Amino acid sequence: MSWLSQALSSSLGKKLLMALTGLFLIFFLTGHLLGNFLLFKEDGGQSFNEYAKFMTTTPAILLLSIVTYACIIFHVIYSIVITIHNRNSRPVRYAVTNPSANSLWTSRSMGVLGTIVLIFVVIHLKSFWYEMKFGSIPIVDYSSGSMKDLYRIVNVAFTQLWYVAFYVFSMIILSFHLSHGFKSAFQTLGLSHVKYTPLIKIIGMAYAIIVPLLFASMPVYLYMKSHGLI
Repeated sequence: MSWLSQALSSSLGKKLLMALTGLFLIFFLTGHLLGNFLLFKEDGGQSFNEYAKFMTTTPAILLLSIVTYACIIFHVIYSIVITIHNRNSRPVRYAVTNPSANSLWTSRSMGVLGTIVLIFVVIHLKSFWYEMKFGSIPIVDYSSGSMKDLYRIVNVAFTQLWYVAFYVFSMIILSFHLSHGFKSAFQTLGLSHVKYTPLIKIIGMAYAIIVPLLFASMPVYLYMKSHGLI
């Protein structure tokens, strides 16, 4: 397996792993968004709780969850390694620099943006995933069976303005992170083409705007609903 370790430790191998894990996490985000849309359903949380139970008890989904956690860890580790490598490869800064003329702000700030997203992920997992797995969540009974009332936990969390504001802010940061990461992943995988690259950029920008916006709409909706604003 020495060839594999050598490939992954090379500069290209690190970038490929970053691209592949990033695209997988984009796939995960899409599925997570579709499931969370059940928060908008006016059925007392039954559909969302059934979805949460399915996601935490189905063997195939549990395996997918392990892959997702692994991708997050590898994505974070390799982003740090690549950032350090890039800085060490140019230890002496040029006397005159104009980074804005050579690259976008998002591409120069991926490390900072990614760090903020990671902090959000940790807090988000603690607030919901950890509570679902190990917390003392009330049990509710539906015609489909008994299950943990994660819907109530989510609603209580989003009655707090600071948490809603933090969530929305994190989605803005995620949007910037995705706007660069989406097209960068395709470039790393060698899928850039004069014919298709403009379309990839458009799809990537649309995804980077629409998906975080839809995620942000959920806590805002629940907050306004809990305070009688809608």
